[in-house]
Amino acid sequence: MKRVAILSFDHIALFELGCAVELFALPRNDIANWYLTDVVSFSEQPITSTAGITLTTKSIQSLAPYSMLVIPSWPTQGLPIPTPISEQVTEFAKRTDTITISFCSGAFLLAELGLLNQRLATTHWQYADLFQRRFPAVGYAHDVLYILEQQFGCSAGSAAAIDLGLAVIRQDFGLAIANQVARRLVMSPHRKGGQSQFVEMPMAKPHSRLSETLDWALSQLAEPLEVASMASHAGMSRRSFDRHFRRSMGCSAKEWLITQRLALARQLLEQSSTSIEQVASACGFESAATLRHHFSKSLGVSPRQYRDQFAH
Repeated sequence: MKRVAILSFDHIALFELGCAVELFALPRNDIANWYLTDVVSFSEQPITSTAGITLTTKSIQSLAPYSMLVIPSWPTQGLPIPTPISEQVTEFAKRTDTITISFCSGAFLLAELGLLNQRLATTHWQYADLFQRRFPAVGYAHDVLYILEQQFGCSAGSAAAIDLGLAVIRQDFGLAIANQVARRLVMSPHRKGGQSQFVEMPMAKPHSRLSETLDWALSQLAEPLEVASMASHAGMSRRSFDRHFRRSMGCSAKEWLITQRLALARQLLEQSSTSIEQVASACGFESAATLRHHFSKSLGVSPRQYRDQFAH
């Protein structure tokens, strides 16, 4: 069971703290070996968050008992870092058995401590210029939801914290559990971003004929299903269907089909020893080459690399 510390301090951003608590501290008795999480501070006094809300946290002197550290936010003004935080976070990050992730402005703390030098990082878009000016030794990634490499992860602003959190859960518990948590969070069906995300995209279900058509399409993924067939099933003209689909789902029907086929392919690659050719056929791709093309374009890795990394 991984022990997680969520770092808190005076004037911590309440939304990002809430994301960290929801992702890692909420009890999930139906998931074996779920995280054991504390919201910690290096102060013996209650802390004050945004909006003046007072919080009582677990006062600690060391991060030694923990193997994951979550930094929900950090001041961007370059204020002095309290010595206990500076020493403990630096010591924690140097261990080889830990992972440290930051949400939104939390990357500023890691960068101030030099822990992101020669690494890729990201933060909220409104802090991008400031971050790059102050930390030229850090490789800044634009237009991504998150970065998760080796022992460090950074998310972009606000809600992207959930994307990074789900990626970590995906890494620790697998696709099925990550998607289960995502559904409970009622995640968006189509999260756009340049960073490949190894989390299944839950599908929001609109009402009416479109909902029935989506259910039908999911049952037909192994077939050579075309958007025109989906429009016919919904009883709409192709033009009306395209317009209604994009308005309801936030993406085109073709993009949605590819996403669902890739999600199924990921599941098969992770949970079975089926050949790449058989996976392609079972997911409705014309060939293994077509599967490889979409896999690499969407996720940045080949199906075989994905299986090597994520298979149970």
